[in-house]
Amino acid sequence: MTFHVITIFPRMFQSYLSDSILARAIKEKKITVKFYNPRDFTKDKHKKTDDRPYGGGPGMVMYAEPIIRAVELAKLKTKNSKLKTIVLSPGGKKFTNEYARSLSKKYKDVILISGRYEGIDARVKKILRAEEVSIGDYVLTGGELPAMVLIDATARQIKGVLGKAASIEESRIPVSEVYTRPEAFEYKGKKYRVPKVLLSGNPKEIDKWKTKRTK
Repeated sequence: MTFHVITIFPRMFQSYLSDSILARAIKEKKITVKFYNPRDFTKDKHKKTDDRPYGGGPGMVMYAEPIIRAVELAKLKTKNSKLKTIVLSPGGKKFTNEYARSLSKKYKDVILISGRYEGIDARVKKILRAEEVSIGDYVLTGGELPAMVLIDATARQIKGVLGKAASIEESRIPVSEVYTRPEAFEYKGKKYRVPKVLLSGNPKEIDKWKTKRTK
């Protein structure tokens, strides 16, 4: 699966994608992440990508043309009918594990448009027939963090990325309490022990305990 990220800050993704599971997934070619900077598609020497909003108001709005031209290049590189274009926006459709799972099954290429400032010219969504998606009921400085969240959650759904299917937490009982070694952990003179049932080796009793502590 290939993620095509439209962003004016591609370097923000470097550290996140160069470590841990996503780095391995990229190395093993389970996923690919490509970047397209709207600044490379501007016509002025200052590489300006935003301007004041019509009708007044605070902040700046990102131009439509550089973003659309960046998306056009991404589409040329895909040559794939199974393609989804998404605008990361706080006012969009809520992103969930179900949404991530659907993306991983239905599409081979996903274009993620990361906005900045007061947002993106509304004509981008209309022209590209893009879907607005939000990762939560809050506002961030830009769409880069949401793009990383979407890449991470969707990549987890792709076979082989986590190594074992059982590693996908959302497919198991979401237990609110988990423990590891040592069995007794001492802190400031008090011992905190692992619940005995988890040491019992009794699968039925362990499942009962976990069910009572679902998130």
